[in-house]
Parts: sequence; C-alpha cells; structure tokens
Amino acid sequence: MSCVVCIQTSEVGIVERLGKFSRVLSPGINFLCCPVEIVADKMSMRVQQLDVMCETKTLDNVFVQVTVVVQYKVQPDLVYDAYYTLENSKAQIQAYVFDTVRSVLPTMELDSAFEAKEEIALEVKNALKETMSSFGYQILQCLVTDLNPDAKVKAAMNQINEATRMREANREKAEGEKILLVKAAEADCDAKKLSGEGVAKQRKAIVDGLRDSILDFSGAEGVDGSSPKDVIDLLLLTQYFDMLKDIGSHAGTSTVFLPSDNAPVRDGILQANAMSR
Repeated sequence: MSCVVCIQTSEVGIVERLGKFSRVLSPGINFLCCPVEIVADKMSMRVQQLDVMCETKTLDNVFVQVTVVVQYKVQPDLVYDAYYTLENSKAQIQAYVFDTVRSVLPTMELDSAFEAKEEIALEVKNALKETMSSFGYQILQCLVTDLNPDAKVKAAMNQINEATRMREANREKAEGEKILLVKAAEADCDAKKLSGEGVAKQRKAIVDGLRDSILDFSGAEGVDGSSPKDVIDLLLLTQYFDMLKDIGSHAGTSTVFLPSDNAPVRDGILQANAMSR
C-alpha cells in the first residue's frame, strides 16, 4: 500500500525500511510503501546557529567569559552521516569550542585577547571544520561576539584608562600654558626691544638737536663772545623752566622748590607734611 508524504522546503526526510535506513526524501510530495517504510525523522537544511559560553582565564590570571557563535548546516550529500553518526551534534560542537578556547586563550594576556578575537575565532573554526566535516556538518562561520572579564577587572581597567587620559590631558594643558608663557615672554622682549630702540632714537635726536643749537649759537651767525658752555647753561635753564611749566599745569600739584642751601626751611616743610599725614 502506498502512502503520500510531503516534505517542507529546506528539509529532508529520513526513510527507514523495517528499521533500516532506506533513502532520503527531497522537499515536495513523496510516496512510501506503508507500513514497510516510514519517515523516521526530518532534518533541517537551513543554516543553524549555536551560542556557546565558555569561562577560562588568560595568561595574566584574569577569568573571562567568552561567547562564541558557531554557524553550521548539514551537507546535502552527507545526510546519513549527520543523522546516524552523532546523537547530539550541538553538544559535540560545544565540546570542541570549549577545548579550543581553553587551549588558546590561556596563552594570551587580557589586552592581547581583546585584540586577537579574530584569531581565536579562526582557531575554533579550523578545529570544528576538520572534525565536524566527517560527521556530515559544514562549519560556515565562527565568531567571538563577547569577551567579558569580571566586573572588578573592568572597573580597574576603566580606572587605568581614565588615569592615562587625565595624564595626557594635564600634559597637553601644561604644554599649552608653556606656549602661552613663552609667547608672552617673547612679546615682552620684543616690546622692550622696540621701546629701547625708540628711547635711543629719541635721545640721539635730542643730542643732535643740542649739538646743532650749540653750533648755530656759537657759530659765525650766532652771538659774539658766547662759548659752548654758555649755550649749554642756557639750554639747561630753558629745560628747567619747561619742567616747572609741566609740573604746574597738573591739578593737585603740591611740589615746592627750595634752594639747595636752605636746609632749615626744607626740614620744616618736611616735618609739617609728615604731621599732616
């Protein structure tokens, strides 16, 4: 007697005849010889994913929780091996992941492990690919999706990173302040240099003017009988009167000029000024 069996897309059926494997049914409608033949089971041909969490320690004795994702599928021409050879394919894959991770990660320090996630994933993939292919499974991809150390270790790492960044920030700040001080010193130096050059030019102009005045005053067109000393005394007197004029033109001026040989009057004025304070 014939029976009709439908197999879904992306699945295959395992047919057994009187308890012995007979054939593999393809997706669609299939006919069986009932009750001699039965569909013992169905296998998915889709890509499957297995998340494996493994705890191990690194070379610097830090325990980490590693999450490895394995993507695999059944090979169409090895359905018999995939179904009858392994009783629990996921447990087999998980065991190989544990073995590989716990043999690779202890050779690395924690910082190196974070940088070598692709290397760890490649080691796991090569180990699984070599073993699981003989059982009818194709390993498509292995990914290390998480590498999670203890919370205290993460807090310590964050503190180290924070201290490093603060040190860099302080160094940059100090360099900036240094540049400001250097630039300010250079600007002050340039200002003093220009001021000195200006004062020197001013004094040179004054000396040149005095020299020309002396030559004009004591020359052929000047005053007869005048000597250069007389001219200098006259210029000093003129500057003295100009100074008095400048002092007297300011409001609140309390300057008193006395002869240098009149000491008693000078001392009295100084004492009176001190008492008024």
